[in-house]
Amino acid sequence: MHTQLQQDLQHLNHLLDEVKALARQHYDKIEQIAPGRYVENIKHQNLSQNGIGTEATLAYFKENIASKIANSTGPNYFGFVTGGSTPAAVIGDQLVSIYDQNAFGSNDSMAPQIEHETIHMLKQIFGLVDDFHGSFVTGATMSNFVSLAVARQWAGEQQHIDVSAEGTGKLKLKIASATAHSSLIKSLSMLGIGRNNWTRIDSLPDREAIDCLQLEKFLDEHKHLTTIVVANAGTVNTGDFDDLEKISALKEKYNFWLHIDAAFGGFAALSEKHQHLLKGINKADSITIDAHKWLNVPYDSAMQFNKHKKLLGKVFQNSAAYLSDASMSPDFFHYGPENSRRWRALPAWFTLMAYGKEGHAEIVKRNCEAAKHMATLIEASEHFKLLAPVQLNIVCFTINHAATSNKMVTDFLAMIRDDGRAFFTPTVYQGKAAIRAAVSNWMTHKDHVEKAFHALEDVYKKMSKSMS
Repeated sequence: MHTQLQQDLQHLNHLLDEVKALARQHYDKIEQIAPGRYVENIKHQNLSQNGIGTEATLAYFKENIASKIANSTGPNYFGFVTGGSTPAAVIGDQLVSIYDQNAFGSNDSMAPQIEHETIHMLKQIFGLVDDFHGSFVTGATMSNFVSLAVARQWAGEQQHIDVSAEGTGKLKLKIASATAHSSLIKSLSMLGIGRNNWTRIDSLPDREAIDCLQLEKFLDEHKHLTTIVVANAGTVNTGDFDDLEKISALKEKYNFWLHIDAAFGGFAALSEKHQHLLKGINKADSITIDAHKWLNVPYDSAMQFNKHKKLLGKVFQNSAAYLSDASMSPDFFHYGPENSRRWRALPAWFTLMAYGKEGHAEIVKRNCEAAKHMATLIEASEHFKLLAPVQLNIVCFTINHAATSNKMVTDFLAMIRDDGRAFFTPTVYQGKAAIRAAVSNWMTHKDHVEKAFHALEDVYKKMSKSMS
């Protein structure tokens, strides 16, 4: 055995203690560490011939890298839609690496069984019927990819084409959505459907939600075409929801595949105030929901839910002499893009087991209240302007200045990042340069929002002085 490997094995308990100490140091200061970082491109290290050993590597990491990592796990990080990692999820994730299971099979390890159980619990959270088959994937992009791949197979069968065998050369279909997430458009490209096959349906006035009258008009005018309708349950900019009940009613009249992108909005099911937004979700053919957003588990983790298991099997079956029979097996590698699969379900299982439905409902409720509070503070400010009502946990606003531009917003957010009290990401809403705050961390409450708002005000005043 290599000398360094021998030394690491002999000193493994000591090394684990060192990592534990580093983790404790991070969590002790998690509310004080700056949530955002700007890091210059580093000079690449040349690969050592014999290695320096894990202890020296860990020391190098602590000295040169740890202080430059963005604190996206903390309560003051409002960029993208990023959850943190609950204590239970962190413990689960550590055990994923320790046991290092390839969660592809059904009976040769406990890992796939835990995934089935976790999916069962998640369906209870989202109120999904048993008809849905579910599995873990890397994120919303891959969940959308899986769902659209099966939708493509369904579309082929409507036209007497087995796309899994014959390809998409003869396939004709349209994708209809109002505010499609970029990952969905990316998936159309990866699947060979093509980005240009997306038809943008008008939104309701001053909303990101689809105008169902316009959607029905489109469906009526294109009865001869096979169509995939993508509904949104929580848009990125404003957290807006399409009317899933109305779209479901259209599904009774027109033959289309309904995919619901509920990457974070699916967790509205845990809120008594917001769960009505998900009425009609069980009419979907496929659903995307992220775990590393509002479930607050480590990256990367998401779920795909699909009512058409046979079509999943046609698209993703993996036939080999050393593998199970795809026609009989429940093994996950027959129903998703990966053969080798990290045990992503375990952190989700841990946090669901540890805190239950009520624990996660409390996080959602508190986050939504904090987002509303931030919106109230922004509306009362002369320096900022709220661009859309807060639907769930997303606050969309901009700088209240005649010269507001993308560059001004970008420069302002760089100053916010360097201030160290909060982190936000930019967007464009209805043609206006804007700022988004996504409140989705398990620790965040109103005090953190107030701290972030004071940072916004202070940095705006500094920027105003530099512009005058």
